[in-house]
Parts: sequence; structure tokens; C-alpha cells
Amino acid sequence: MVSKQPRKQRLALYSVSLHTRHKLLSAPLSRELREKYKTRSLPVRKGDRVRVLSGDFKKLEGDVVEVNTKQGVIQVEGTSVAKADGTQITEMIRPSNVLLLRLAEDRERARILERRSTGG
Repeated sequence: MVSKQPRKQRLALYSVSLHTRHKLLSAPLSRELREKYKTRSLPVRKGDRVRVLSGDFKKLEGDVVEVNTKQGVIQVEGTSVAKADGTQITEMIRPSNVLLLRLAEDRERARILERRSTGG
């Protein structure tokens, strides 16, 4: 049984292994992809095309440049911010705040989508 206590939930989230944490980096699919693959969300991968749904970069579309499983964030192309000294840094975004528009295809992901679409 999972505890209702926030401190235990937080501890479980922070101490989960990296290969399991990959599943926590899921983002919802667009309507077209949802109808095509018959699944609601997928873990974000490098090369996916996403639209930012909330935050400073709302409505920005770009490709995923990096997925950081340790921090649970992704880096989207075009989300750079100027620091006080003028240097540009890229803003990291939580995957729950993006919408998957186009998937980076590979054989493993194709198998996952095929398995999910045939399921009940």
C-alpha cells in the first residue's frame, strides 16, 4: 500500500531508480497521435517535437534536445533565457507541461506503440 503522507510520497519519488524514473517523464500526446496510436501519453525522448503548454514559453514548438532523468526535466530547443551578465542558458521544462506533436521513431518505440494499440 502506498502511503498518503506527503513526506513518504516525496521520498519515494526522489529515491526511485533511474530506469523507473524514465516512466515519470511522460507527456500527453496530441489528438492526432492519440487517435493514431490509441494511447494517451508516452515518455519523452530526444528528438520528439513538442509544444509547451504552460510557463514562460507557452505555445512554443520545438524539438527535445535533452532528457534529464535525474532531475526529471527536459530541454526544448528555443527555450533560452538571458542571465544578468548577458549569457544565455536554456530553461528546463517538466514533461507534464508539454504536448507531444511528433515522435522520434525507432524500433523499440514502434514495438511499444504496437503493443499499446492492440491492448484492451
